[in-house]
Amino acid sequence: MEINENSIEAIVKQVLSEMTNNSSGESCNREKQIPKVSKAAMLTKLENYEIKEFPIPKIGDDDILVKVEGFLICGTDAHEFKRDPFGLIPLVLGHEGTGEIVKIGKNVKRDSAGKPLQEGDKVVTCMIFKDNPDITMFDLNKQNVGGADVYGLLPDDDIHLNGWFADYLVIRGGSTVFNVNGLDLDSRILIEPAAVLIHAVERAKSTGILRFNSRVLVQGCGPIGLLCIAILRTMGIENIAAVDGEQKRLDFSKELGAEKSVNFKNYKGIEALTEGVKEAFGGCLADFAFQCTGSPMAHSNIYKFIRNGGGLCELGFFINGGDATINPHFDICSKELTIVGSWVYTLRDYATTFDFLKRAKGIGLPLNKLITHRYPLSQINEAHRTNLKMEGLKIAIINAM
Repeated sequence: MEINENSIEAIVKQVLSEMTNNSSGESCNREKQIPKVSKAAMLTKLENYEIKEFPIPKIGDDDILVKVEGFLICGTDAHEFKRDPFGLIPLVLGHEGTGEIVKIGKNVKRDSAGKPLQEGDKVVTCMIFKDNPDITMFDLNKQNVGGADVYGLLPDDDIHLNGWFADYLVIRGGSTVFNVNGLDLDSRILIEPAAVLIHAVERAKSTGILRFNSRVLVQGCGPIGLLCIAILRTMGIENIAAVDGEQKRLDFSKELGAEKSVNFKNYKGIEALTEGVKEAFGGCLADFAFQCTGSPMAHSNIYKFIRNGGGLCELGFFINGGDATINPHFDICSKELTIVGSWVYTLRDYATTFDFLKRAKGIGLPLNKLITHRYPLSQINEAHRTNLKMEGLKIAIINAM
C-alpha cells in the first residue's frame, strides 16, 4: 500500500472510528449488566437486618451509580445495630465502603481532588455537602465531617440505596467522591477508618510536641489504636509503646510499628502500670499519648503516663461513653499538658490517607491483617454478631464472595 496524505487520513479516521465504537460498546455492555434492582441490607429493627430488593433509579446528570465491591463494619454501625442512638431505623448503613462506577452523570467529570472520573473507576465517598462554605478541600482544620451528612447514616428515602451495605450505592450530586484506582480492595475499605487517625495525628502535630524522636504512647489496640501506630510508623516515629489488655493485639501492634508493649493485666493498680510504661520508655514517661479506647477509666489513667509539658490526643469517644474522673491540678495544670480532641476527619484528611496507605504498603506494614473476618452480604447479621463479640478486628463484607 502506498502511503500518502490521503491514506494516512483514512487510517486515522478508521482508528478513531474503532476507538469510538469500542468505547460505546463497552459503555453499552456495562449498562446491560446493570440489574433492575439492587439487594440492600436494611436495618429494620434492633439487631436485625433484612436483605431487601430496591429498584435502581435513573441516574441523574450529577449522580453516580457504584457497584459495591466491599465494606467494613464500623463501631458506629455496631452502636446503631445494638441501640439505634441516632434514631434512624429503618436504614441502610455502611460508610466504610468502596466500589466501581458503572454509570456516571454527564456533568460529573472529576472527583473531589480534581482527578478525572469515568465509568470503571474505583471510588470511595467521604461526605455530602449541606451548602456549608466552611467545609472545603483546602482548609485543613476549619470543619470536620461532623458538619455534613455521610452515606450509611442517612434517613431512608424513596431511593433506599443510601449506604454501602448493598450491591449498589447511588452517589447523589453535591457529594464528595474520590478516584482510588491505585489502591487494592483491602486498602480501599480501610480508607475511612484510617482517615480518622490521619485527622488525629494532624491534630496532635498542631501542638508542636509530636516530633520525629518523640516517645509516643498509644492506649488501646483495637482497629483505631493499631491504625494510629501504623501512621506514626510511616511518619518515621520509632519510639512507640502500645498499651492494651489483649496480648494478641499487643503482639500485632509490633508488626504495625510499636517498639514496646505494655499489658495492663500484668499490673496491679495505676502506680504499677505507670512504672510499666516508664520501663517501656527506658525510665521516662511519654512525650505524647493517644487515647483510643472509648473507656472513661482509660482516659482517667492516661494522664499518669505523660511527662510534664507533654501532649495528649483524645479520640476514643465517637459517642457519649460516660464521664471520666480526673484531677485538674495534678493531671493537667501542674503538668502543663497540651490536650487536643479529635473526632472523625476533614475532607483534606481523606486525600492524605491515600498517601499513607501507599506508604504503609511500601514499607511492609501488614494492614490487610486488620481485616480478620470476611462475609457475603447475605450473612450481615452474623458478621455484626462477630463484631459485637470482639472476636476479630475489622469485619468485612465482600460482594465478590
